[in-house]
Amino acid sequence: MKSITQNDQSDKRMKDSILYFSKKYKLTSILKSCNAYKSKGFSVISVFLYLFCLVFTNRSMYMNFITGNHNEKFKKDTVYRFLNSQKINWIKFTSLLAAKIARKSIVPLTDKSRKNVLIIDDTLFERPTSKKVELLSKVYDHVDHKFKCGFRLLTLGWSDGNTFLPVASRLLASEKEKNLYQKASEIKDKRTLGFKRRKQAQTKATNVMIDLLKQAKQSGIEASYVLFDTWFCSPATLTSVKNCGYDVIAMAKKSKKIYYEFQGKRQSVKDIYKACKKRRGRSRYLLSVEITVTKDGQSIPAKLVYVRNRNKRKDWLVLISTDMNLSEDEIIRLYGKRWDIEVFFKVCKSYLRLGKECRSLSYDAMTAHVAIVFARYMMLSLERRQNEDDRSLGELFFLTCDEIADITVKESLMIIMETMLKVFEDRCFLTKKQISEFLDTFIELLPNHISSKLLLKAT
Repeated sequence: MKSITQNDQSDKRMKDSILYFSKKYKLTSILKSCNAYKSKGFSVISVFLYLFCLVFTNRSMYMNFITGNHNEKFKKDTVYRFLNSQKINWIKFTSLLAAKIARKSIVPLTDKSRKNVLIIDDTLFERPTSKKVELLSKVYDHVDHKFKCGFRLLTLGWSDGNTFLPVASRLLASEKEKNLYQKASEIKDKRTLGFKRRKQAQTKATNVMIDLLKQAKQSGIEASYVLFDTWFCSPATLTSVKNCGYDVIAMAKKSKKIYYEFQGKRQSVKDIYKACKKRRGRSRYLLSVEITVTKDGQSIPAKLVYVRNRNKRKDWLVLISTDMNLSEDEIIRLYGKRWDIEVFFKVCKSYLRLGKECRSLSYDAMTAHVAIVFARYMMLSLERRQNEDDRSLGELFFLTCDEIADITVKESLMIIMETMLKVFEDRCFLTKKQISEFLDTFIELLPNHISSKLLLKAT
């Protein structure tokens, strides 16, 4: 990889981290198991690492070509063929990588009593500047409370409470034809991964969530609970997740249309709250009751825990857990891990260019881009954990960018200086003392920001 130079000892830790990450977790073999292998030409891992490193160089592939800074042997057509491939299973790639990191570097170093969780949530993947993007839809943004062009990025993540790893994702388009700006490309062979990927994109989010959970279990990711907020909490979802072998801890909806069996009656969470006596004092929760969740003839026991809303003192929130052995305090503590996925979305959008780097019109290319961004986050998250770094992931990201840029400048200047001094010695027959005097004078006349780089490199 020419994107990261290999000669500067002072910046050794950060410049080697990407290559070390690739070798330690065997990205080449993972890509191959996901149908990413070459039939001829350049290796898949070289193209993948090129795309992986782009965000840290602070340049896009387009700008590299325009400015003449593209130093790789392959051209842009090779990159486009890689991104647009319909054969590569990117969900499997993310799941296998997350499973290998968790199994190899995280789980062995944590206590067996610690409860690992899977977290489900979605965020807006915005594409506002083009109406010809494949499966582009009109999506409601719950933050700004208006419709925007883009996709819902449904994401499944794994967390031990300290480190978050994205496990699988799917870019969801609208199920309604009237909300689609552009239809999917026609693929005649319905057995291909490309066809299945596009079909699932227009499937109900709760059904896709179950598929992602099954993919996580198949990849060997171990977790005890699945966490999600009110958008996914319904009796149908609770029973489906339970059938997958996971217990649920979620924020229940305060809806009069959703009923649970309590004291022999079908009641909403509001009716249950009104009918029961609350705890007084400074207790962490107001009320805890045991209920039964029933859907399509299947019934599972669950526990409702009512807690105070810190933003509105007179309001309350309600958590639901399908594990009856958990205490109320433990349910509240475990649900607090759900915040990790919100931090993950913020880092990916603000620093790793989740919604800005890929400008392709292909649904396959956008899926590949999401998987590459998730791999970047895993590397930064692991770097922070292994080095016991108290800094945020955003600070680590900028540190990586700055060091790569500094290495490039210093190396370029030193190559120029070393070549010039060699010419003076060979062609002008100057002594070492004369060359040293010339060099000192030359550096003094340079601007400070350039001379400081040269002096730092020389030391």
